[in-house]
Amino acid sequence: MTLTGITPILRIFDEKKAKQFYVEFLEFTLDWEHRFEPGMPLYMQISRDEIVLHLSEHHGDCSPGAALRIAVSGVEDLQKTLIGKNYPYARPGIERTPWETKECTVTDPFGNKLIFFE
Repeated sequence: MTLTGITPILRIFDEKKAKQFYVEFLEFTLDWEHRFEPGMPLYMQISRDEIVLHLSEHHGDCSPGAALRIAVSGVEDLQKTLIGKNYPYARPGIERTPWETKECTVTDPFGNKLIFFE
């Protein structure tokens, strides 16, 4: 047996806010969307480079408030790009940790934390 990957599922509550944050602000690509029928909760996949995330409005899929650590080369460049977008709900900084990483943390509109680290 070999483990070959992981796809985190993050809880969302508002399609427009999710797309504004993940697609416009963080520059993920919307890969696909699924609803069992019109008016049902949205389930979608987004990706950027090698990172794939699933976002779900389905109540039983997961709880809000998750934290993901995402390795990145060029975390300071990422942070400068994000600050330059003037997104009204996040102004992330760079933190130098005691374990000798540089981290840029952003929290989505649903309480999920993405920690980009180098």
